[in-house]
Amino acid sequence: MAKSYYDSARKANEEYRVYKEEDIFHGVNDRISFKKFLGLPLDKPSPDHSTFSRFRNRISEEGMREVNNAVLMEFARKGLKINEGIAVDARLVKSASKPISNEKIKEQRQKKAEKQAKDGKAVKFSRDIDSDWTIIDEKAHYGLKEHVAVDINNGFVLATKVTPASEHESKYLPYLAIASCHTEEPIKKIYADKGYFGQPNRAFLNLNDIEDGIMRKDTTKAKLTKFEIERNKQISKKRYIVEQYFGLTHLHDRAYRARFTEILKNLWDSMCRQMAFNIFRGMKILASA
Repeated sequence: MAKSYYDSARKANEEYRVYKEEDIFHGVNDRISFKKFLGLPLDKPSPDHSTFSRFRNRISEEGMREVNNAVLMEFARKGLKINEGIAVDARLVKSASKPISNEKIKEQRQKKAEKQAKDGKAVKFSRDIDSDWTIIDEKAHYGLKEHVAVDINNGFVLATKVTPASEHESKYLPYLAIASCHTEEPIKKIYADKGYFGQPNRAFLNLNDIEDGIMRKDTTKAKLTKFEIERNKQISKKRYIVEQYFGLTHLHDRAYRARFTEILKNLWDSMCRQMAFNIFRGMKILASA
């Protein structure tokens, strides 16, 4: 059996060399060796280059959330706790197209809204008008912002949201908390950096009986006490897990740059990345256990 698989793989590889990358999907339908190697039925057409795009257009944001919920619930049933505590954070994502000024962004968005209202159909633009500008560490950035909630125990990604880069991360803490409720067990504590500090988020946590793990920062009325400085250090040891997710996907999935010029497509991409990351992480934990 091993020799047969090796022979089919070698033959498929030899024939693959004569194809250009854009012809690979057509080659799967044309070559029996390709189908044998991939384990596809010989009497049915194989997926083509539009399979993923058609699937992406059919499935809704809510549908993807249900799929990710099913993955996490399966690991929860196997004994992995996923919401004892969560860490939330956001990262900048470069736009898929070249930057344009805020004036042009507003102009393009207005044109899109007018055409959509007139024709009743979505209008496609090759230029990214869902992105916008923000200033981080005195550097201008044009693109999007990905907001994420990660389980602090096993590192599962529980929720993700993509917005224009100018959207401040602090107002998305309630959304991430609600979207992270995959089981009946309540979230016990939320960890976050100083960007989430403020009365609205503290009030939300208090109202929902969630322990406050938001780092404190100096205000105009008071400086940090020694206790608060030490508390911040302890919180940073817990919330590193979300930075780990950012680092891994930055390195292996090029998540630092958007793949599409539309925010909904980029959200779909980030949710697919979330699902793949969770499956890999969960299987690895179960295998080691």
